[in-house]
Amino acid sequence: MTGQRVDFYVIEDATPVARLKLACRLAEKAFLADQRVLIWHSDPDELKKVDDLLWTFADRSFVPHAVWGPNVSLEDTPVLLSSGPLPESPFDILINLSSEVPACAQQAPRIAEIIDGDEERRREGRARFKTYRDRGVQPVTHNIRPE
Repeated sequence: MTGQRVDFYVIEDATPVARLKLACRLAEKAFLADQRVLIWHSDPDELKKVDDLLWTFADRSFVPHAVWGPNVSLEDTPVLLSSGPLPESPFDILINLSSEVPACAQQAPRIAEIIDGDEERRREGRARFKTYRDRGVQPVTHNIRPE
């Protein structure tokens, strides 16, 4: 994993929707920078909430996205969501919403981890931070203030 950049975005809000909205904002920023994004989550129900939020999280934005599957065109879909199968094409940024470092982390040069104020998710985030360091990556932490 050396050569990768891992950013931890830390927010105080403990509501799950705050974490998911931040994932949408990061995906939008990457899309506007012409980067390919994979939003990964081990929970398909919560990933569905991200899918819905990408349509509604901001009035002014449009983030073309799709849940990864056999009928999804990689050329037309810069933001992919998955909790299972992965695209074979590379992606620029992995936004990880799961509680562990996913196996697909090695496919992305940049990883965004989002930690909210929920104590269990903070504990899991600290474990992921340590995992990255043990793999030779020095994560960078960003404290995000409320909007």
